Amino acid sequence: MSRLCAVTWIWFCVAWAGVGHTAPPNILFILADDVGCETLGCYGGTSYPTPNIDRLASDGLRFEHCYSMPMCHPSRTTLLLGRYPRHTGTPAWGSFPADLERQTVAHILRDAGYATAVAGKWQLALLGDDPGHPHRLGFDEYCLFGWHEGPRYHDPWIWQSGKRRTDTKGKYGPDLYVDFLSDFFARNRERPFFAFYSMALCHDVTDDLETPVPYVPGKDRYLSYAEMMASMDACVGRVVEALDRLGLRDNTLIVFSGDNGTARRSIVRAERYMAGGEISWRYLREPVVSTQHGQSIPGGKGTLTDGGTHVPLICHWPGVIYPGQTADDLVDFSDFLPTFAEIGQGSSSNLSIDGKSFARRLTDGIPPPREWAYAEGKGGAHYVRTQRWKLYSDGRLYDILEDRFEQHDLSATPPTSEDLALLWQAISSL
Repeated sequence: MSRLCAVTWIWFCVAWAGVGHTAPPNILFILADDVGCETLGCYGGTSYPTPNIDRLASDGLRFEHCYSMPMCHPSRTTLLLGRYPRHTGTPAWGSFPADLERQTVAHILRDAGYATAVAGKWQLALLGDDPGHPHRLGFDEYCLFGWHEGPRYHDPWIWQSGKRRTDTKGKYGPDLYVDFLSDFFARNRERPFFAFYSMALCHDVTDDLETPVPYVPGKDRYLSYAEMMASMDACVGRVVEALDRLGLRDNTLIVFSGDNGTARRSIVRAERYMAGGEISWRYLREPVVSTQHGQSIPGGKGTLTDGGTHVPLICHWPGVIYPGQTADDLVDFSDFLPTFAEIGQGSSSNLSIDGKSFARRLTDGIPPPREWAYAEGKGGAHYVRTQRWKLYSDGRLYDILEDRFEQHDLSATPPTSEDLALLWQAISSL
């Protein structure tokens, strides 16, 4: 064993023996919206400064191969339940399987003694119709914008633990979500807590209301994607600073990821026009293209390409995760539930899940058991993949290491490899 490996191993063993097994940590799960790997400096992105997120990566562990669903709703049901959408009835947009409400990661951690909260984006129910929905899914408290009810950014329409707030005029939604979480940390500093920071940033403004939501104050437009990225990184910095201020940072596992790839277009402004004698609105959008390692990368949200499903995953846990690591392990969105359950000493053994815990990678440097990752799009289309090979449900096959943008289908003359045999077996078993 090399000297570096020996030192790393000693770090893991001592840290975990002294912290992890005797005192379950707080867990802060930060899920950015419409943020792919190519946007972040720690993944080689150069279009947007992301110092706070980059700092979490440099002081923690960065995964190279984390895969989400290509859209926000199925990603959220998957991470909350540890099961792929096809195994939960493929819930319709804005819904959640009623028979599985007691089987979420929030319930598992609450049953293990954690205080639980969620802030930002919900999208699993209309809170105006069902304000108790987050509570039923295991969250003691929540602060969430009313999806398809009102604005998420300026003058936000926010529901908080069952009631709509009336103090949001002139305020900025992301600031209120951070304030709520900071207060939640302070009130629960004597017990472990699970905080799901389901960020509104960097998603477009709501575009299906009768009247457009407010512009940026003093401007005749909405936030640009670059401005949303800056705000997103600042909010991450503020919520981490709150942990520092309360003396909670050393006993908190911070996990940062994204719910799907980067948006393909971003709304610039709303434009009024006449249609059938009535005033209607249309929204002007501009493409989102980011630079990574000197290459222009268009947003791919909504697609099963890497642009739509390859997302960042950064884990930070002082004294437990050795700083400055990268991992090539495969992770998909079903893995968060068993990972958080193991870290929080909760039980998921009685649940039927697809996820594989990567907790031992965080605590002991041991790779997780996942052999292939999965993502599912509209109409049931899906893929399974390793770090190199990607096999679609329609038979298309790509060597992603050599063909990132999937221009050369190899299914007609597939190479022979153990990895490919594994993928053919996996996709036929789903």
